[in-house]
Order: sequence, then structure tokens, then C-alpha cells
Amino acid sequence: MGNESFANAERDIEILTGVRIPHSTQHRLVTNYQLPEPKITKRAEALSVLKDTASHIDGGSVRLRTALGQKSEWKNYKGLKVHQRVGVAFFQDNESLLKWVNQQSLSRNITCLGDGHDGIWNIIQEIGTSQQRREVLDWYHLKENLYRVGGSIRRLRRVENYLWQGLVTEAIGEFDKLENKKAQNFQEYLSKHQGRIPDYQLYQELGICIGSGSVESWIKQIGARIKIIGAQWNRKNVPQMLKLRCVMRSESFRAYLNGDIALSISA
Repeated sequence: MGNESFANAERDIEILTGVRIPHSTQHRLVTNYQLPEPKITKRAEALSVLKDTASHIDGGSVRLRTALGQKSEWKNYKGLKVHQRVGVAFFQDNESLLKWVNQQSLSRNITCLGDGHDGIWNIIQEIGTSQQRREVLDWYHLKENLYRVGGSIRRLRRVENYLWQGLVTEAIGEFDKLENKKAQNFQEYLSKHQGRIPDYQLYQELGICIGSGSVESWIKQIGARIKIIGAQWNRKNVPQMLKLRCVMRSESFRAYLNGDIALSISA
């Protein structure tokens, strides 16, 4: 039920056990079952927040059921990944996301990674306190945005090297003489997030998180069920299915129930 459509699950269960459990019964069981919420027992030291807008059909998005003939409607959800263990996901509910995070045991210093979207940093600024947060622009998204500028490969590699060392002023200066709109936009992007661009090389040497690849991978694993071919969801059923999927994609049900976790966020 957590890996495929209820109709396919009905068929597979009957083949494997000889017992027929109608797909409608499975749906009702999943909808009504009270799945537990995880709780952090070890202090969380790092979290990352990524954003997939409603116009994207990859990452954290759900296709909602619409009337026959109407255009498909996609809405995003935000998932909180607990490092190497478990996670939770919230559909169109930032308030519950923040409530969950702030009820957990947070470290005195929390590394908060984001991909540049204002909405993500607005969420991050509600997590913990300003004294706790160490805001970091996700390195892999920063590098991806750099190479979208295009142009001289030598220049792009110089800028990458500057950014890897946290030399933002030097990186911005490399584009001063260009009239390329993409280059100008990237300069503005760097200026806006200058306080969130550290010495990535030093952070990596110190073991401080600089990227959120594991979180993105986890979100895609959740989406494997949410976005099976042809799937459309009733809005009210999405939160429970996300919760079920999070449980199934946890490292183990025991870790989920025991709360032996650390924290990371995606959207």
C-alpha cells in the first residue's frame, strides 16, 4: 500500500496470500490509522530546506484530483528529513512544519541550508533563534546557478574557486564588465545571499554540512508513491499518505518509533 496503487496492492496480496482485501478497504485502513509522529532524542545539528514550486512536477509536489477535462493541478509539500533515519512531510502546512521542528531537541548551533528562494529563508528564520542558526546557501544549488550563467568556462571555474573559499566580492567582480542579463542576475543573487556564503572548503574540513543531496534523494523516494503513473489525489488524503510513505522510507520502523534521529528539511 505504501509502494504502489491500492488496486495493484489488492492483486498482489491475493496472489501472495490467497486473501482478497479490496482496494477500497485498504484505502480506508490507511486513512483511519493513527500513525505516530517521530521525536528527536539526540540534539539536531543541521537541517536543510529546499523548495519545489507548484509548477514543478518533480521533487515535493502532488497532483490533485480535478474535474474531467480540467487542467492538472500540482501543489507542493515540504518534507523534513532526519539524517540517515526518518522524516516527516507536511502538505500546504508550514505552521505544522515549524511547530514540529521547534518542539524537537535542537543544538545550540544549527546549520540551516537553503537554495535561495525567499519562501525557504522565511521558514528558516522561524526555526530556533537567530543565535542558534548558521545560515548557509546550499553549495550544490549555488554551483548549479553559477554554471547557468554560461560564457567562458575559465571564468566560471575561477568564480567557482572563489565561492568555494567564500570570496564573494571577488566572485561578483568577475562579472562586472559583462552586459549578459544572466550574469547580472547572478551578481544580484550573490549580493543578496552574501552573508550565507561561507568558506565552504573550511566547513567541509570541519565536518559542517554544506549540501542537501541526501534530502533531495529522500523527497524523490517519497514521491515514488505520490506520483505513480496516473495518480491524482483528493486533497484531504494527501497528508496521511505522506505520513505513511515517510514511515516506510525510514531506515527502520524501530528507529522511527524510538525517535533515534537527527534533522534535515526539504520542500
